Amino acid sequence: MQTPSLIAKYLDDLAAEDEVLTAARDASGELGITAVAPSVGAQLAAVAAATQANAILEVGTGAGVSGLWLLRGAPGATLTSIDTELDHQQHARAAFSQAGIPVTRARLITGKARDLLPRMNEASYDIVFLDADTAGILEYVEHALALVRVGGSVLVAHALLGGRVADPAQRDDSVADVRALLKELSTSDAVRAAVSPVGDGLLQIVRLPEPTR
Repeated sequence: MQTPSLIAKYLDDLAAEDEVLTAARDASGELGITAVAPSVGAQLAAVAAATQANAILEVGTGAGVSGLWLLRGAPGATLTSIDTELDHQQHARAAFSQAGIPVTRARLITGKARDLLPRMNEASYDIVFLDADTAGILEYVEHALALVRVGGSVLVAHALLGGRVADPAQRDDSVADVRALLKELSTSDAVRAAVSPVGDGLLQIVRLPEPTR
């Protein structure tokens, strides 16, 4: 039987990254950024392709790894990406340029997501990808569900917190918040949600239309 680590390595190896993605991943490591695993990136691209996304919102630009994967899946989409670190976004901008992505298709905004998300247009995005501090996960998901269109997806990286969410002995605030979110989503009639165990866990939440009366 394969162990989880062997499965993870197999899936990461299967998700081939080109030179631009590899360079962005290397830059992430140098900057101390935890970029999404290649297997997670491949799933982001698959969701973007399946959604036929035209407008994508990302919280957590990093050095551009996840943005590159999302735009690989939806090559005609426009990406709006938020990060608190201008230096990180400069690396992402360079990666997008090397990938041949026009500046007009990658809008980078420097600032705090909790300040910026409430100002954005509701129901305007096909995908909202959250790769931010888990301390604000409940607030971020609430905003994201308002910003994504009906039928669109909210994607949350690191949804299993390194396996801590599944460990009953773990009881810190971050774990408690993620467990509360997953429990609420599992009983909601407004969404359909599932967690994929790829990488550190990827939560997908699909916004459903309001029921007719």
